[in-house]
Amino acid sequence: MKWMKGMTSMLLVALLCSTPGLNGTTPAYGAAGDYKFDFGAGPVESGYTGVNASLRYDATRGYGFRTPENVRNVGASGTGVASDAVRFMTTGTKSENTFDVDLDPGLYEVSITLGNTTRASVAAEGVYQVINMTGDGAKDRFQIPVTDGQLNLLITEGKEGTSFAISALEIRRLSNNPVTNRTIYIGGDSTVCNYYPLDSSVQAGWGQLLPQFVNSNTFQIRNMASGGQIARGFHQDGQLEAIVKYIKPGDYFILQLGINDTNPKHNESEAEFKDWMRDMIRQVKAKGATLILSTPQGRATDFNANNVHTAENRWYRSSILALAQEEQTPLVDLNVLSSAYFTSIGPQATLALYMNGDTLHPNVAGAKELARLVAKDLKRQGLSGF
Repeated sequence: MKWMKGMTSMLLVALLCSTPGLNGTTPAYGAAGDYKFDFGAGPVESGYTGVNASLRYDATRGYGFRTPENVRNVGASGTGVASDAVRFMTTGTKSENTFDVDLDPGLYEVSITLGNTTRASVAAEGVYQVINMTGDGAKDRFQIPVTDGQLNLLITEGKEGTSFAISALEIRRLSNNPVTNRTIYIGGDSTVCNYYPLDSSVQAGWGQLLPQFVNSNTFQIRNMASGGQIARGFHQDGQLEAIVKYIKPGDYFILQLGINDTNPKHNESEAEFKDWMRDMIRQVKAKGATLILSTPQGRATDFNANNVHTAENRWYRSSILALAQEEQTPLVDLNVLSSAYFTSIGPQATLALYMNGDTLHPNVAGAKELARLVAKDLKRQGLSGF
């Protein structure tokens, strides 16, 4: 916070206590650059700074809404900081309807608690940071480098017509160096993405469980997969943009698509699928990072009469294999790896790894096994961190 430099702590507290629009609370901060905000018009949780929707950004204060006329105080169904929220009334990652916080250059961890929502995404610095948080009071966190002296954050719709609100925001400074830790980015669809609450959801994608098999001292995971996604959508709708903005040498991007691409409703031919995927590979390589292709697993019921699981002809697998060879990228053939595992445990045990009445989407146990297979194969290939 630029305005903190050279001030004594006594003068700082006096200044903050006199700032209007804070529901009568003293702004909560720890070390320089650490904040805890409680949004909405209700009571402010102890240890947090209250932020009403009417609080306009002020350079002396160092935080506030850029366009408070485009946000509203709303209730929320949680408790504590999650009992109320501020709803954003405009959408889109490029919207200027942001909550702005002055921060010295550095690396920060940002923790988000949403208000009531069906599906909402978090954006900052003009790109997605978290994709499709689902359910009231959903929580997640991410690392972000701040280089220009200010964090510009907003909540936007994850699905057209849904509300998007924030109940709480915590900002913690990790380093003076505005560069993210080595990162594994993940792209994919509903078999890969996160489900909320992250620690108790019945359904899961393997990208959500991959952190259990990765050396956290080496890598952080950023799962940018989303349900229903196709190659064209991932390329065009902002997910690739967010990855390319931050990805750097030493980072990995694991990309698994193909399931939804084969659905005629998306009007995407196999040749077009391959072209979109190829461009993503080349954009990531141009940033000096490593792109890893993965083939999707099959359905739980892909067993033949001899109880052998096989799904090799599904989901544009042949094009994914061809791309890996043509573009010289690492490949995890999860399709074949998962089939071998499913064959070893049999049809009934395989079905138990999927959602009830659903032969495509894994539950937590299934996602964990798929993540284990991905990590094991990457370790076999000699990639660090697994």
